[in-house]
Amino acid sequence: MRRLSPLLAALLLPACGQAGPVDPAADESAAACGLEAEQVGQFVTLPPGKFTKGAFAIYPEETPEMVLHVEGFDIQIHEVTNGQFARFVEATGYVTDVERDVAEGRVGAGSAVFKMPTGIAGDLDRWVLVPGASWRAPEGPGSTIEGLDQYPVVHVSLADARAYASWAGGRLPSEEEWEYAATLGLTEPERPAAGAYTASGVPVANTWQGFFPFADEATDGFAGRAPAGCFAPSAAALYDMIGNVWEWTETPFGAGTHTLKGGSYLCADNYCRRYRAAARHPQEVDFSASHIGFRIVRDGPAANEP
Repeated sequence: MRRLSPLLAALLLPACGQAGPVDPAADESAAACGLEAEQVGQFVTLPPGKFTKGAFAIYPEETPEMVLHVEGFDIQIHEVTNGQFARFVEATGYVTDVERDVAEGRVGAGSAVFKMPTGIAGDLDRWVLVPGASWRAPEGPGSTIEGLDQYPVVHVSLADARAYASWAGGRLPSEEEWEYAATLGLTEPERPAAGAYTASGVPVANTWQGFFPFADEATDGFAGRAPAGCFAPSAAALYDMIGNVWEWTETPFGAGTHTLKGGSYLCADNYCRRYRAAARHPQEVDFSASHIGFRIVRDGPAANEP
């Protein structure tokens, strides 16, 4: 994995990253929500149709607005979870990019973890490259995913996400497929933030409430990542398309980067309004972080993941 350069830090900061060390197991609200066992790995079939890509753009990279046709496909109703990824690793012996780079002692190896500002003068470095951070230890050494099977897997590179998707008999969605699915799910298509907040401002997705990055009011019930399925499904029967963690797509953004969609659970109104279907963001393909995950799609008839 690459060294966390100033340029990369600048790219990641607008993505609203991961709050610094949070033990999701300590979040009482997490124990009362989540998918039913039979829902894990389920897919829904989306019909072919048209949608307006880049509708209600806020940032320049979201333009131009265009009407596109998308063929039908099956999409997993939730982000790939720790439990699903663990089964993949157990079955294949797969080692993620960051784990391999750290094991081989590569200079600059590690994965990005966001640290909340301490208030100490000069403490401006929010992102820390942590050699011990991985999908098994999301906050770095000493953290664990024990008991967190239904949380979205993070610290996965594009190659890691592709490897899982192939094993599960699927693939990553294109940006257009992802945005089509998110747009179909909006209960109020003319209000782009409808996937994150009601018209009266009540959170309906896991984002950041308060002044980022200094005050997290956690009005949505979470000061960290949420288990899959803790928020009501979209009109397309999909969970967490908006917020929780960014999701890899198969669409290149620029040289050496691919497109992330959906925003993370720390996207805030004052800094990163990317909790919208049209929002998009570049990420280096060989990089991983504590706020990036993925979901998969399939071209055949809907079926459950192994």
